[in-house]
Amino acid sequence: MTATPGLESALHAEAMENGFLDAKVTPGGVTIMGGWPDVWRANLTMRGATRVLARVGSFMAFHLAQLDKRSRKFPWGDILDSNLPVRVEVSTSKKSKIYHAGAATQRIETALRESHGMTISPEAEIVIKARIDDNRVTISLDTSGESLHKRGHKEAVNKAPMRETLASLFLRECGYDGKEPVLDPMCGSGTFPIEAAEIARGLNPGRSRSFAFEKLASFDQEAWEDMRKQSPKPTAQHFYGSDRDAGAIRMSKANALRAGVDDLITFENHPVSDLQRPDGPPGLIICNPPYGGRIGNPKLLFGLYGSLGQTLKERFGGWRVGIITSDAGLAKATGLPFKPKGAPVPHGGLKVWLFQTGPL
Repeated sequence: MTATPGLESALHAEAMENGFLDAKVTPGGVTIMGGWPDVWRANLTMRGATRVLARVGSFMAFHLAQLDKRSRKFPWGDILDSNLPVRVEVSTSKKSKIYHAGAATQRIETALRESHGMTISPEAEIVIKARIDDNRVTISLDTSGESLHKRGHKEAVNKAPMRETLASLFLRECGYDGKEPVLDPMCGSGTFPIEAAEIARGLNPGRSRSFAFEKLASFDQEAWEDMRKQSPKPTAQHFYGSDRDAGAIRMSKANALRAGVDDLITFENHPVSDLQRPDGPPGLIICNPPYGGRIGNPKLLFGLYGSLGQTLKERFGGWRVGIITSDAGLAKATGLPFKPKGAPVPHGGLKVWLFQTGPL
């Protein structure tokens, strides 16, 4: 299961919670052992994974002729439907005798075509990923298809949106477990409140979409339909999103309705300075405000962050705060008592950090 770099341990915690008890952290993700039903379940239930790759075999190859021969012998027919086109992607490392990825790709494609009757197409939904490292060729299949942040029930997005996979891991890093209110005072297209409401209701993130594994020879439609059946958990939590942009609030409401959590979220159109504390127990305030590298003028942003910090300190005693930004100076401008920041996380072409407080 691939993770956004810097958030592997959060993904590992989620995997353990979802019952993948042999999960191990590796650079760039989490590895589990299992059969095809585990692959389906990982795609269906894992909120933080970007995609699920199935490692289906490996062999040694010290030169291209050997790669050709062993690719022809590989049991592709056990996993691939020969009527469906495939795409091959090869990555190599300097530690291998075979270092030319293009030549290696050609050999594997030729073996698939000539020995297994496969069609190769650059548009194919089924992607074979071969990694050649230290002369070992590891064959994986991308079982997800489109990236898993595409949940299938969110159509409207605003500029510089936070991906759902990333939002779920940041919620987890802030200690959110579905049992407290969450408020985003700059909610954009509603990603944080919608993700939080889905977690509280126990909805599977992959419930509205299809996956590449449905086209593999190992797929069992009936078992998959059984796995997808789910009864949402009752929840008493409520969630809040606000934004000064009326268009963002319209988008958020439409997205929440499609996700089936519109009854759990109140969206309001107003600036941060008009933010009021909701009735009920304290919870988590989390937001991904603008930062200069993405949108807006950095000088104006200091005022915005200052106003946010002031409002939260005055009205939100007992609430925790998580702010995602690329600029430590902007975080400091809030005047909030942040804990030491964690690892940098790539987002929208920049490195961002999660700055979080204890209860205010």
